[in-house]
Amino acid sequence: QVHLVESGGGSVEAGGSLTLSCTASGLTSDAPDMGWYRQAPGDECELVSTIGSDGSTYYADSVKGRFAISRDGTKKTAFLQMNNLKPEHASVYYCGAHFVGDGSPREFAYWGQGTQVTVSS
Repeated sequence: QVHLVESGGGSVEAGGSLTLSCTASGLTSDAPDMGWYRQAPGDECELVSTIGSDGSTYYADSVKGRFAISRDGTKKTAFLQMNNLKPEHASVYYCGAHFVGDGSPREFAYWGQGTQVTVSS
């Protein structure tokens, strides 16, 4: 059974930083595709960033140069370092793992519980 456990959300002032983490278990891949979507109330879900099994990364234009995705040595925990946060970055961030299909944006087969990021101005 696949489980994704997220942590690291919280509240910061504009300009602050947060790091989200997501640990995957139950996946057969040694280096599963992982990433984050986010969804704010009334908004559509938006793909934020991904890291593929080959280490390739993707960032939404809105976060390029501001967010950084990485993994730890086990390859089963991914991190999303979010710097210089703005109020428009406030959302529920959902970790995902294992790409499905070849569409764009990439979608995930498995999901975490979501973590709230609040940014005050």
